[in-house]
Amino acid sequence: MIRAGAVRWSAWWTVAVVGALLLPLGGWRPALATAVIIALALGGWTFGRRHPRAIRGLTASAKSLAALVPPSARISNRGVQAVVILALLAAPLTLNNYVLDVLTLAWLYVVLALGLQTTVGLAGLLDLGYASFYALGAYSYAIASTRLGVSFWVGLPLGALASAACGLLLGMITLRLRGDYLAIVTLGFIQIVHLVLVNWDSVTNGPNGILNVGRPQIGPITLTSPPQFYYVTLAVALLAIVVNTRLRASRIGRALMAIRDDELAAEAVGVPTTRLKVLAFALGASWAGVAGVCFAARYAFVSPESFTFFESVVILAMVVLGGMSSVMGVAAGAVIIVVLPELLRGVDDFRMLAFGAALVAMMAWRPEGLGRRAPMGRARGA
Repeated sequence: MIRAGAVRWSAWWTVAVVGALLLPLGGWRPALATAVIIALALGGWTFGRRHPRAIRGLTASAKSLAALVPPSARISNRGVQAVVILALLAAPLTLNNYVLDVLTLAWLYVVLALGLQTTVGLAGLLDLGYASFYALGAYSYAIASTRLGVSFWVGLPLGALASAACGLLLGMITLRLRGDYLAIVTLGFIQIVHLVLVNWDSVTNGPNGILNVGRPQIGPITLTSPPQFYYVTLAVALLAIVVNTRLRASRIGRALMAIRDDELAAEAVGVPTTRLKVLAFALGASWAGVAGVCFAARYAFVSPESFTFFESVVILAMVVLGGMSSVMGVAAGAVIIVVLPELLRGVDDFRMLAFGAALVAMMAWRPEGLGRRAPMGRARGA
């Protein structure tokens, strides 16, 4: 058994060694900043493990303070949600365009992460090729916009349908596969899609991508500025949150979670596992298609390099960080993974190292993710 003192000293030695290794590479400021971040993460984790009574005492004190507030003055959950939505709507009035661009990207990844949550978190189907549906949605709209003049608002359902159709096809092909075998097939699928995008020059324009993709229009107004795209992507992200919350509480959502927990038992009690697994692929892919259309319209350009296997890994990390079956947890995980690297720009080239250390500390502190797995209640309409 490792002694407690040995654990404490090994942790601080780790901080010192990491700082010393970074010192000749980038100077004392990045080394000191990275060491401080790691030390804070280790210190918080160690304190929580060694003094659980103190943590429980702080929690109880916070609850006691909250109990002092008279019931008439407390804000309900709906009140909190309304305040948050109003703050998000008012954000463009106070934030600059750079911050709004980062938040626009965060809302796009919220949609992507919630789509993957349907496949991985609810149905338990490991999909490593999710970025391929993102690419199909973006290219469907880019081709339709530049060659047929299709508008953004028509392109949204078009991209969702194109990606859902491919998700349906992939779901039917992988019907009998689970776990590692399913992951390998989806990994092969994203490689196939990437090779098609790179080599089918007459349709996708190959590695050069497609330029001049149409922007959204409302009447005579073309939406091009960061605040305008902020509102468009925020509306899509809020819609995805509402739909996924309703899906999780529905009979279909409960059946998908039953398949995830024990497919044989679910089939034995009459759950149509085959149809629901295919449906999970199609639903998850349709949200990726919607996000792809928004991406193409925001940047007016698509290329194969924007939709690689690494994108699938990042989106999967958002779902794992947020908690597999928690809608708000996954949304928070997506925002953290997009925003945190921007906040760490102060440590220059070592921000990704500090970002990785923060994620490792986070998963060590809370391995089940940000959102806890809530017990399944009664389904809506049951």
